[in-house]
Amino acid sequence: MLAERQGDLVRIAIFGLGYVGSTAAGCIASQGHHVVGVDVSPAKVDALNSGRAPVYEPGLDDLIASAHADGRIEAHIELTDQLDSCDLAIVCVGTPSGVDGAHDMTYIAQVTRSITESVKPDRVAPLTLAYRSTMRPGSCENLIWPIIEDALGSGASTAVELVYNPEFLREACAIEDYFNPPKIVIGTLGGKPSANMAALHDGIDAPVFEVGLREAEITKFVDNSWHAVKVAFANEIGRICQNLDISARAVHEIFKSDTKLNISAYYTRPGGAFGGSCLPKDVRALQYIAADTGSATYLVDSLIRSNEAHKHHQFLNSVEGLERGAKVLLVGLAFKLETDDLRESPAVDMARKLLEAGFDLDIYDPQVKPENLIGQNLGYAYAWLPQMDDLLVSKEQAESGDYNRIISTNRLVSELAIDANKLVDVSTIP
Repeated sequence: MLAERQGDLVRIAIFGLGYVGSTAAGCIASQGHHVVGVDVSPAKVDALNSGRAPVYEPGLDDLIASAHADGRIEAHIELTDQLDSCDLAIVCVGTPSGVDGAHDMTYIAQVTRSITESVKPDRVAPLTLAYRSTMRPGSCENLIWPIIEDALGSGASTAVELVYNPEFLREACAIEDYFNPPKIVIGTLGGKPSANMAALHDGIDAPVFEVGLREAEITKFVDNSWHAVKVAFANEIGRICQNLDISARAVHEIFKSDTKLNISAYYTRPGGAFGGSCLPKDVRALQYIAADTGSATYLVDSLIRSNEAHKHHQFLNSVEGLERGAKVLLVGLAFKLETDDLRESPAVDMARKLLEAGFDLDIYDPQVKPENLIGQNLGYAYAWLPQMDDLLVSKEQAESGDYNRIISTNRLVSELAIDANKLVDVSTIP
């Protein structure tokens, strides 16, 4: 296995010599491994075999020239028996957008068939077959593995170890990113550790996440969409500022100085909908300002609609399998723990939906005392939940009630001695 071999004895095949594949080839070869590049483009193959990088990336020519001079890198248009001596094959072929926006998986399917035709079922050790091409979650299990099984039959699981290993390279600084990545994600069947992948990343200092294939596959979608959200949001705020004669630069300096909430992991964990007295109100006001100034803030305009859609999603998940009239306990009515603020609380919406759907509802929230509610908090609570006084129960009642379903909106549920099998937690998404 790769983990047991040293220096030039290690052989790694890389399929696809574009930006990702060429960078991987140069970086891996610079670590002393032997790299076999494979690409259908004669120009890319000729470049690598001449000691030149097939693509322009600062510093890559030097890495490949050095590896070529030492005999640690070679390239072919197609493989014959080179995979016999390879421990690891990395697939970096393109997955361009199709006409419907989905990834075109043609190249993935083609290269997988080509690889499996070259893999011998009686290998001494499995070939670690790692994909770095961005692809829809489920592709490894539903597209790639069936191709492998079709070619290798019952020997597939002993001949091939399937891995999804996304890359986090930015063009123009790809070599730096390869050796100093923000994270290393290794997806396998069942999230089992891969000795060959661990050895490949040996010496690279970064957090390592060994997860299932689908968790690894969705990583790039999440990362890149989040980056797109940040760019779009920043530009929408910039348009508003410009139209109001406000310095967007000064606003950005203030915004990014807050690393406790703004630039942090806060609010990025999938869970409950947002609510309370600030977020919904201020988002609506900003939407009005943007419309009034002609700033066309499509992202900001979508926030309330997205939040309402999430409330509905949570409701449907919470009552799945329940019949009308079932007894339900809602734990947590305020918009967050340790407050009695009910203004625009998603839990109030949840309670209203449960009642409208015909469920027998009790609510436990010791901080919410009707006699203490005042002002807008009082008005909102009874406007949306006029039956609230009759729905609130004590801790003793909550623990002794014979409920068909218990819905938790926050960590308050940890105070109760309840049947965990009846619990649905809408404050987090597992």
